[in-house]
Amino acid sequence: MKRIKVLVVDDSAFMRKLIVNFLEEDPQIEVIGIARNGKDAIEKTKLLNPDVITMDIEMPILNGLEALAILMDEFPKPVIMLSSTTKAGAENTIIAMQNGAIDFIAKPSGAISLDLGKIKTQLINKVKNAGQVNMLNVRRALNTKQENVQEKKEPVSKVNWKHGNRKKIICIGSSTGGPKALQEVLTALPKTIKAPILIVQHMPAGFTKSLANRLDTLSEITVKEAEDGEIVKDGVAYIAPGDYHLVLKCVGNELTISLNHSPPIKGHRPSVDMMFESISHCSEYDKIAVILTGMGADGSKGLMELKSNGNVKAIAESENSCIVFGMPKSAIATNLVDEIANLNHIATTIMKYMV
Repeated sequence: MKRIKVLVVDDSAFMRKLIVNFLEEDPQIEVIGIARNGKDAIEKTKLLNPDVITMDIEMPILNGLEALAILMDEFPKPVIMLSSTTKAGAENTIIAMQNGAIDFIAKPSGAISLDLGKIKTQLINKVKNAGQVNMLNVRRALNTKQENVQEKKEPVSKVNWKHGNRKKIICIGSSTGGPKALQEVLTALPKTIKAPILIVQHMPAGFTKSLANRLDTLSEITVKEAEDGEIVKDGVAYIAPGDYHLVLKCVGNELTISLNHSPPIKGHRPSVDMMFESISHCSEYDKIAVILTGMGADGSKGLMELKSNGNVKAIAESENSCIVFGMPKSAIATNLVDEIANLNHIATTIMKYMV
């Protein structure tokens, strides 16, 4: 089996050594070089042609965000950012994800972490996942970035479906590549949309609030991090906080968000499956379920629960636009997906069912 060639970029010699040691414990990974700053990273990338790059954000000479922009433009590679969990670190990470980074690792204790060993398995898995990323789709999304943010997409002709006049819930699941995909979808939805939007994006604690805040500034609808006990409203997107499951409870005519810290489902907390399953019990509502880019199969089991309880339309992102065609592929394999659409058509596909 061909090994994944990795370039490790960090201004701390201590951190470089830790990351290299962790990655080299896996026989499928080969660290082919190190770089001390963004400028060095660009030069080493052109020289060594790595399959994956791990990139610190805070570095001298050229920081991680600046280096990422140059790499995506000149020599695109799957990049995994390493970030502190500070507010500024989280905000920079979200910017990096929307500017081409594939994924990120949250450093447990700031810039120089003595307990990085806690995330060793996560680091190895994310490098392996990054090796499967479709960079052509990453570049395609970046090339249309400004158009996607500014363009106002008109809904296609409405399609009637059973009980089309009833109240509706939109629920979205995403993982690897999700922040950029969510930006594409949410910025194209009108503020007058007559449904609440519930979102699970696989992301650790400390980062989902920054994601919600950034998406809120770009979208006509309101986007926020979900809070325990709040009543959901039409035209508002609620993103599950990192490390908390989000379930929806139907109390009379109101829908209430409940957050819990129960064990991860197949390694995920928040879990798309758990959110979908909870929404399946809201019998007074029709549901539109969307599975976007991501590694793994989260959402497929929940989709089966949704489809067995009430009126549901399921939409999966197509392989043509996915950064990672894992979660959508798994959903499609259930034979319960009604429409498969490229990312730039997901919003209009949703609006078809907003009768």
